[in-house]
Amino acid sequence: MDYPKTAVPTNIFTERGSNIVVINPGSANIRIGLAQHDTPFNIPHCISRRTSQLPKRNAQDQMLNSQVTTAQHMERERAYDIVASLLRIPFLDEEVANSSYPRKMGRVDAYSPQNNMKEPVFTWTDVFEKNVPHSSTTEDVPSEGDTSESPTLKESKIKVEPNSSERKYREYICGEEALRISPTEPYCLRRPIRRGHLNVSQYYPTQQVLEDLHTIWEWILVEKLHISHRERSMYSAILVIPETFDNREIKEMLSIVLRDLRFGSAVVHQEGLAAVFGNGLSTACIVNMGAQVTSVICVEDGVVLPTTQISLRFGGEDISRCLLWTQRHHQTWPPIRTDALSKPVDLLMLNRLKESYCQIKEGEVEAVAMVHSYEDGMQPGSHKTRLTALNVPPMGLFYPMLLVPDVYPPPPRSWFNDYDDMLEDTWHMDFPGGGAYPMWESYPVFQTKPKKEDIIGLAEAITKSILLTGRIELQRKLFCSMQLIGGAASIYGLIPAVEERVLHAIPSHEAIDTVEVLQSRTNPAFVSWKGGAILGILDISREAWIHREDWIKNGIHIGSGRKYKDSCYLQAQAMCYLNS
Repeated sequence: MDYPKTAVPTNIFTERGSNIVVINPGSANIRIGLAQHDTPFNIPHCISRRTSQLPKRNAQDQMLNSQVTTAQHMERERAYDIVASLLRIPFLDEEVANSSYPRKMGRVDAYSPQNNMKEPVFTWTDVFEKNVPHSSTTEDVPSEGDTSESPTLKESKIKVEPNSSERKYREYICGEEALRISPTEPYCLRRPIRRGHLNVSQYYPTQQVLEDLHTIWEWILVEKLHISHRERSMYSAILVIPETFDNREIKEMLSIVLRDLRFGSAVVHQEGLAAVFGNGLSTACIVNMGAQVTSVICVEDGVVLPTTQISLRFGGEDISRCLLWTQRHHQTWPPIRTDALSKPVDLLMLNRLKESYCQIKEGEVEAVAMVHSYEDGMQPGSHKTRLTALNVPPMGLFYPMLLVPDVYPPPPRSWFNDYDDMLEDTWHMDFPGGGAYPMWESYPVFQTKPKKEDIIGLAEAITKSILLTGRIELQRKLFCSMQLIGGAASIYGLIPAVEERVLHAIPSHEAIDTVEVLQSRTNPAFVSWKGGAILGILDISREAWIHREDWIKNGIHIGSGRKYKDSCYLQAQAMCYLNS
């Protein structure tokens, strides 16, 4: 419908966003919510399933390289000393005798008064199903899936449950509850996305990964958004996909949304493009700092430039692990067994400490914080600890060897050989009216989707991405329109650090002397999600949307001569065109 010029934007969002679900999946968290909402649910992207074997946490992640080699350790120490000289703090090999207080392991008596507030008591997740209090409750409020069950089965459930002394384990647990399950319980934690890709390995088969994705998303839709399976066809879904995903991964997610979750229609947008719309821009260099991947890509006038994409294999979780290494090296960490890789609840704690205390500034940055211990078979403990060198871990964004970035090896790339590719050779086709499609004239032709993964620092990646545009006018505009998004973008002092280091990373022969990072108008972690909501609501024609029946019946070959292509090349969104 045509809205008058006097239409209030909030009214448009309320009317058109009530049946649009925006899904922004990430390696560590998934952001999902209705387009009309201001902020999405931000939920850990993981699931714990009950297992009959002995408890083995992270069994699906056995390929994790938890051992740091001697060479990596030496490189990390060298990187620390480089950072220490920049921040004007003591080097690693300097004795702490000159320090104002003894650095020793254990608890610290002094504690800042502003932090004296009592923290909530930690409790492990209840892994047992809640018993139904009486039969009338079960009869009056049936669950959504009860329509397929016979009355006899329902009756047997009612009779057995209240009177049974045997408690029943929950088959699966999603979100933060899955991270807080005691290691003594018979559950196995799974993370379906790792380092910006589906977490496929010999220990985690493709079908299990896709089934876990479906289960997590279904649980969020029912439990958080209260959208039942029965009414799902009346909703549309927007997939805001990170640039790191390959074509087959995107198609598998579309199949989950349209075939399994039963949305009526769906569309795919890239995170980079959505971030531009989320902050009301048209041209920018988007720096997306997630939990496990940092990606850089440039957008010009609402069009993603695929040749500028660079992916870096580190993110916020690597900074958290570096925080733990730094404290242990300085002997300030309590004598507790903290393991960010095998104990998910420890990673939660380290992420909280990083968000609260890590910052980038010169001089020694210290704080007294509460550190928790979660030992097997013991009650959680609390330790008041003085943390030091809190400005070193965030500098790992610029010196990645400080983070030891290859803790998570990449998935087997052979799985992503897509013989039914969304990027078929169509750029030389004739279109109605003659000639090639004009948008391709300024783009080079690639055999596969470009995926650059470099072990370089953030400043070098930003500079390299912008210079790949090849036009000085656009380069100057992009260097003054950098946008930091993602959870790690909230680190205090990061913006001036990026500006200073990008300016020094620009080659001297380039005629560029000004750089600027634009302030985000909303929470940096939710910018891409918000931009996806805006794109969905403003897309009045909906010509690019994929309908459920068409997708199930024909896959990427849709309807009468219509074909959907990958979002990276067709103006950075999943679009369709006539194929004559």
